[in-house]
Amino acid sequence: MEEEDSKIPRILEQDGHGGSDLKEVSESKKKKKKYWMGCLRAESDERGNIDLTVDFPGERSEPTHLLVMVNGLIGSAQNWRFAAKQMLKKYPQDLLVHCDKRNHSTQTFDGVDVMGGRLAEEVRSVIKRHPSLQKISFVGHSLGGLIARYAVACLYEQESRQELPQNSDDISDTCLKERIGGLEPVFFITSATPHLGSRGHKQVPLFSGSYTLERLATRMSWCLGKTGKHLFLADGDDGKPPLLLRMVSDRRNLKFISALRCFKRRIAYANTSFDHLVGWSTSSIRRRSELPKLQRGPVNEKYPHIVNVEAPSTSSNHEEVRSVTNSNGSKNFDMEEEMIRELTKMSWERIDVSFRGTVQRFLAHNTIQASVH
Repeated sequence: MEEEDSKIPRILEQDGHGGSDLKEVSESKKKKKKYWMGCLRAESDERGNIDLTVDFPGERSEPTHLLVMVNGLIGSAQNWRFAAKQMLKKYPQDLLVHCDKRNHSTQTFDGVDVMGGRLAEEVRSVIKRHPSLQKISFVGHSLGGLIARYAVACLYEQESRQELPQNSDDISDTCLKERIGGLEPVFFITSATPHLGSRGHKQVPLFSGSYTLERLATRMSWCLGKTGKHLFLADGDDGKPPLLLRMVSDRRNLKFISALRCFKRRIAYANTSFDHLVGWSTSSIRRRSELPKLQRGPVNEKYPHIVNVEAPSTSSNHEEVRSVTNSNGSKNFDMEEEMIRELTKMSWERIDVSFRGTVQRFLAHNTIQASVH
């Protein structure tokens, strides 16, 4: 992908049509070809997983960059129909888009670990089918961002570079190359993802900041299966820390942080308002005291929904915040603080989005998925 460092993390206006869905794309192989910067080509394996590429008349391009798109709770690959089309339109020659197929509908209740393992297996099968692939990126919406974080830990590898002669003074090539599924990691992008879980105060705007409703939701998290317990940090009954807390450090078999850190860029899109399911703080990996004051109007006329852009940065250690929290006896915030501290030891680009003043604001949580690319 040419100039890939600057082109992917942008937000597009919806064209009002939502793009052709994946089923229509697949059926295009049987019907007359539709040319649009070339022709969309859909391939599926025995499990129904769909890979999308672009073919040009008279030639068959071999994709080099795999983009994995992961849906959220009760979602499906169909949710990515518009974004996938726009991605392929932008990078028609070297991009292969794969939309997660195995984690959909009620299967999204199976737990972040189970779904992450399934996604990792799915990605391996895609890579095996396309030996020309060299790079890999992930885009996850909502819960899909957490699934992707788990999957990349499963796919994380270290490759030893070729050893130098013993008399060589150059030790630079003795380092390890980090790979995700054997490919070079480039982008890790999330939109409206509850990186800090949904248990903390005001992390689910639907509850309007009511401690009573937040506690009740935690107790009722089992209604969403194992996934609900993971999101509300209610899965620590076996003596282990909650899964999301474990996912902010390298474990014996799963290098969660090393895998995330090896991506060239990490970008977190977050709704500043009107997202009733995922709060601004948890989706942007910030403390509430760190949420920026927004200026009036967009920061980019071409992308009017972007209201704030923060360059890659790491966070300082907020021990003062943590000590004040302890005095109030808030265990939930302690876990939240730990996740923030560990996740922000690596740099993140933050792009804050607002659909205020548009009809789209009422579905902000889903709108950001259809618009991000």
